[in-house]
Amino acid sequence: MVGLLWMVGCLNYLDRLILITMRTSIKEAIPMTDAQFGLLTTVFLVSYGLLSPIGGFLADQFNRSRIIIFSLFAWSAVTWLTAHATSLNELLFYRALMGISEACYFPAAGALLMDYHRHHTRSLANGIHLSGVMVGSGLGGLGGWIADKQDWTFVFKFFGGIGIIYALVLIFFLRDRPATPVQPGTITTPPPPVRLGEALISLFSCRGFVLALLFWGMLGLASHAFIGWMPTYLQEQFHMTQGRAGLTALGYVYSASLIGMVVSGAWADRWSKLHSRGRIWVGVIGVLMTVPAVLLAANAPILIFVLIGLFIYGFFRTFPDSNMLPVLCQVVEPRYLATGFGLLNAFAVMVGGATIYVGGALRDANVSITTVFNFGAGGLLVCAVILWNIKPRLNLTTPLK
Repeated sequence: MVGLLWMVGCLNYLDRLILITMRTSIKEAIPMTDAQFGLLTTVFLVSYGLLSPIGGFLADQFNRSRIIIFSLFAWSAVTWLTAHATSLNELLFYRALMGISEACYFPAAGALLMDYHRHHTRSLANGIHLSGVMVGSGLGGLGGWIADKQDWTFVFKFFGGIGIIYALVLIFFLRDRPATPVQPGTITTPPPPVRLGEALISLFSCRGFVLALLFWGMLGLASHAFIGWMPTYLQEQFHMTQGRAGLTALGYVYSASLIGMVVSGAWADRWSKLHSRGRIWVGVIGVLMTVPAVLLAANAPILIFVLIGLFIYGFFRTFPDSNMLPVLCQVVEPRYLATGFGLLNAFAVMVGGATIYVGGALRDANVSITTVFNFGAGGLLVCAVILWNIKPRLNLTTPLK
């Protein structure tokens, strides 16, 4: 199941990011200003963020594997259709559809993984799945390279076609976890249907979920402030070209993140056998270790130290990522897990979008990037405190029904 979803997670991020890597080619074919090109990402983020809770609710209400397959097929079809856009309005329409169709995936996929991995393999399974996201993010850069060799429309047709074919393959292999066999003579009653209002009341009356929501939003704010402006920092501080600065910043972070996802997942699963808060502690350690990494990268006068800081940041920043969903399993009712994760996803996306805008406003106000990074390090400390205060409601030795 992890292997099947790894590929879907890879395609999810690859398809959403290839557009921004082909800025020059698309603007030559469809004239638009830089602001209008940026609006393409804004439309995606808004539709994706607003629909994520609904996508999670659908995954709690209906068959999760079929939600995943439908989502993959839909966004892949939209990716293919994007190649046929001839105007800015058509591109905006397709990016909105992309956000809506992708919003269903992560809540359903995360909940399905937690259904299959119910005990001491949860964090590793989640970490490996998210490593596919890292690979997809890196492969998104292929869009610009292929567009230089072929045409920007070919990129959308090619990757959209791959997703459509893979969705058809998953029809035969992707399944929800079978229900636990009932002992003969046992009287059982089917669980009541999941209702959105009841789910929201249950989630927001849970202290652990509210803290998780605040943590995830604050973490997104600090992370976007750092990664979003690191290429610009390298370009200005060390006189790099735009292309080299972007590849350097993301290359060091993502390569370290691939390792960190697996290491943190395996470590958290092992620690969870000894204590119910093991996964929370691994996340806290990871967040705390990113603080000196950010300060080193933001204040070091020599490039090699900045690169060391980026690698350390990328490695430890994944610790809470691989463990957030397993921790959520410990604080919310299992039947509302996908809805809860959808809400976390939506809040993080909205905060991230706002952070990008605020960062630009601070730049216009002549606030140095180093100052932004230092405040981001302070935000990471706040994140560690919030995560530490989350208390599991369920003991990991108690099977989830």
